[in-house]
Amino acid sequence: MTKKRLSLVLLSILKYFGLFFLVCFAGLIIFVVYNFRDRHKDYRVDINRQAPGMVTVQAGFAAYPITPEVIDTWIDQKGNQQFRPREGDTFEDVSGTGRFDAVWMAGFQSNKPAKGIHDDLWARAMALDDGNTRMVWVVIDAIGFFADNVVDVRKALPDNLGVDYLIISATHTHSAPDLLGIYGPKKLKSGVNPDYLEYVKRQILVATESAVTSLRPARFRFAVDSLGAADMIADTRKPVVINPALHLMQAVDKKSGNTLGTLVLWDNHPETIWSGNSLITSDFPHYLREGIEKGIWWGDSLITPGLGGIAIFATGNIGGLMTTHPGVGIACMFEDTVYTEPTFQKVRAQGLKLAQLTIDALSSSDVVEISEGSIELRVRSIELSLKNRLFQIGLAAGVINRGMTSWMRFRSEIAFWRLGPASFLHHPGEMYPEIADGGIEAPTGQDFAIQPLEIPPLREIMPGQFRFIAGLSNDMIGYIIPKSQWDQRPPFTYDYENRPYGEINSLGPETGPVIHAALVDLIQVTDEH
Repeated sequence: MTKKRLSLVLLSILKYFGLFFLVCFAGLIIFVVYNFRDRHKDYRVDINRQAPGMVTVQAGFAAYPITPEVIDTWIDQKGNQQFRPREGDTFEDVSGTGRFDAVWMAGFQSNKPAKGIHDDLWARAMALDDGNTRMVWVVIDAIGFFADNVVDVRKALPDNLGVDYLIISATHTHSAPDLLGIYGPKKLKSGVNPDYLEYVKRQILVATESAVTSLRPARFRFAVDSLGAADMIADTRKPVVINPALHLMQAVDKKSGNTLGTLVLWDNHPETIWSGNSLITSDFPHYLREGIEKGIWWGDSLITPGLGGIAIFATGNIGGLMTTHPGVGIACMFEDTVYTEPTFQKVRAQGLKLAQLTIDALSSSDVVEISEGSIELRVRSIELSLKNRLFQIGLAAGVINRGMTSWMRFRSEIAFWRLGPASFLHHPGEMYPEIADGGIEAPTGQDFAIQPLEIPPLREIMPGQFRFIAGLSNDMIGYIIPKSQWDQRPPFTYDYENRPYGEINSLGPETGPVIHAALVDLIQVTDEH
């Protein structure tokens, strides 16, 4: 072959290779753009419902399971809770598909398949109606629930239900199936089972409809246990700011006097069973809810009668990190035992103690009861910037399935409502308690040389005697960190040798100031009317 002909052949090969890489690059761009697409283009929510005056408020409650089906199980040869066939891990193909049909658990680490079910997961709903506003709050036992999924459920609500606003919150249990995508078998492989996600959405709809159809004229009872749970929670990142209070609301049928439902809100991660667990569980909320509903039992003895109705547990401000880690002992109420190691005995002791505190508080003379009231409601869509490179890669790869409204910006949501002497604030993440209750610092070694921005504390400016702040509501955006405490670069704050945990699962340093400012505006504007 002549040199000229060889040159033409090489040129032709290079041309085809160039064309091939151009097509691949174009395909990659299309793939990324598709993953970034807005799933609900032009969707926004802006509600301002004023209270109609003193009227009878109706309440309805419902609970429907969202427990996954764990069919294929596996053997963990090294006990590291990760499925690694190269290390001898094997699975039993009960489903008969020839592959490992795993339920990937969310929390602590990825590549963690469930081995079975310890207790059911739930979608628990509370409906409220004052004749002017009908709202429903559903809390699911899940690591989180993205805003796009919330909108999917809202759009599927039948018009005849007459629901003006639906809130969906997650308890953030670390022993439920992955609904975020980041806990799959590999770094760039989602752990979300689409069929299970759709099942959760359907059950939320069913719970919502059931709560609405069970609406009854109600009286409402409010209480707070300020310190009873203080020894069951720890703050694992300085500054140490802990709000141990249980915020409680009970709805009672006006005619029969029976409990319709009870709401418990507490600032703590449901992860007491810790990272060595491989069974699906809602963690301590399971025993808390059962204790409130059915009573507190020890063996065959009923220690404290239950309240009846349906109990709902909602998670508050848990960033920082508010948790019951293995070093936190839980004392058994019925025997001289303090549990430290993460076992279901420890989880049960914690849940039952929380149930006892709840029942006692709602039985005390400090309860405030109203027989009439009304709902004031304000809701607002917000846009947040995404600076976290890992999350950006996850979105681009389709591992995290949520859309963008514009380049690296996406839609989220905040809400505020009032009922009688209580006000309720909903935000979309795991807020550091300093932002809610005060105590933000500007420590030496901070990445931004600024004084605290997220002031005043949110609970301080909320109206009413009882002030509920519910996190992981209508979205999951990770940690909401005070910007003056942001710490990714050395030297690290508080003389840490390594960077503290939190920033790796946050959208970015501006999230705290933006969320705080939006919530302050929502509270203050609402309070003017």
